Amino acid sequence: MATMTAPPEAAIVKLDRSSARIKWITAFSMMTLPGLGTAAAAVLLWQGIFTATDLWLFAGMYLVHMFGITIGFHRYLAHKSFKTSRFFEGVLMIAGSMGGQGPIMYWVTTHRRHHRFSDRDGDPHSPNLAGAGLAAKLRGLWWAHMPWMLSDESSSWRFWAPDVLRDRRLFFYHRTYQLWMVAGLLLPAAIGFAVEGTATAALTGFVFGGLARMFLANQAAWCVGSLSHMFGGRPFDNGDRSANNWPVAVFTFGEGLQNNHHAFPGSYRHAVRAWEPDLSGWALTVLGRLRVVRDLRQPDAAAIAARRARGPRGDRAAA
Repeated sequence: MATMTAPPEAAIVKLDRSSARIKWITAFSMMTLPGLGTAAAAVLLWQGIFTATDLWLFAGMYLVHMFGITIGFHRYLAHKSFKTSRFFEGVLMIAGSMGGQGPIMYWVTTHRRHHRFSDRDGDPHSPNLAGAGLAAKLRGLWWAHMPWMLSDESSSWRFWAPDVLRDRRLFFYHRTYQLWMVAGLLLPAAIGFAVEGTATAALTGFVFGGLARMFLANQAAWCVGSLSHMFGGRPFDNGDRSANNWPVAVFTFGEGLQNNHHAFPGSYRHAVRAWEPDLSGWALTVLGRLRVVRDLRQPDAAAIAARRARGPRGDRAAA
């Protein structure tokens, strides 16, 4: 893809008042309701009203949530960094939808637009466009973390994701997003009830494996667009402020290695060195050896060395 200096008119859609209101309410609900559940989880922990099952449910659903987003929505769908079977594709799309970060078309179009205009006008969630000075930096950081989702703009489906739009199988998962998102909240409640056999266990399973998991996993994921575009190492000159933020990378299974990722957006691995934390990349390597996934794309050592040696990319493509 060629570099764009400004977003073309067809790339960004200005929502009408009704659509903008629906988007605002939906985004605000997904930002706040899981937070209330997390507060409830903190109270339950303080009062000792939980079991080991609740903690296992939180951990297990966190894995499902993060792998669904990082491997499914991001590396598979947005960047086409590997191929897989229809069955495993469905597993990834359902797991990603359980994360509550929005339907497939919303996620992919927003992300591809971010790559095309990273930290420039047109980027939907850059922390670096609010101006100079500490106050402006803090406003930008906060905007990039959550409030950007409340804007009355939308990224055009036809412009950014025509491949997904014309794939009926993938679009099915887009249309049924709400079903899978709710299932991701009810599943830990059902497991809690099945294991412990009480209504209280169902409730605590819902709180820990559902709401608290969704809130904390998404807070970590949103740090990728905020903290990882302001703080961290920059081994590659990408012409933007993408950075390798290791603490964010740990909690997001490699997504915090943003500088690496923006240098090689089509790679299934975000780590370019063996010791860089990229759990999703490691998982995909294992899945490749098991032949669950195939055609894993990654740069070789020569390409990485050459990329380090040259300046900002002329091509800032999302794939």
